[in-house]
Amino acid sequence: MKRILAIAFFSAAMIAALSALAEDKIADVTDMDALRKAVRTDKKAFVAATLKLTDAEAKKFWPIYDAYERDIDGVNRRRVLAYESLIGREKAMTNLFARNFENELIAADEAEMKLRRTLHNRLIRPLAGRTVMPATKAARYLQLESKIRAYQAYDIAVTFPLVK
Repeated sequence: MKRILAIAFFSAAMIAALSALAEDKIADVTDMDALRKAVRTDKKAFVAATLKLTDAEAKKFWPIYDAYERDIDGVNRRRVLAYESLIGREKAMTNLFARNFENELIAADEAEMKLRRTLHNRLIRPLAGRTVMPATKAARYLQLESKIRAYQAYDIAVTFPLVK
C-alpha cells in the first residue's frame, strides 16, 4: 500500500513538474517564426500573455509600454524612409547619397538604443521606492523586445540588397 501511494505521489509530482516545464517552454520564445506570427497578430496581447502581469503591475507597465511603442514607431518610420530612398532610385548611387543613407541608418540605430535604455531604466530602476514590476519580469520583457527587434532587423536584411 505504501509503495502504491509513493508511486501515485511521484507520478503526480512528475505530471506537475512536466506541465510547469511545458508552460515555461511556451513562454520562453525561441521559435522566431512563431514569435514573428504572434507579434504581427497582436503584439500587446502576446506581451501580456508572456509577462502574466498582476493588476498592479499592469497599471504601471502599460503606459510605459504604450509610450515606448509610439516612440519606436517613429524610429522605425525613419529607418523605413531611408530604405525607401533606395527603392525608387534610378541613377547610380553617389558617394554623397551613400554617406547620407548610412548616416540616417546610424541615427535611427542611435535613437533606438536611447529609447531602449530609457525603457530599461523605467522598468528596472525603482521610482519613489517602487518598481514597475519584479526585475525578473522586466528582464523577460526586455529580452522579448530584443528578440522582436532581431527578427525585424533580419527581415530588413533579407529584403534590401547591399548597396552597389
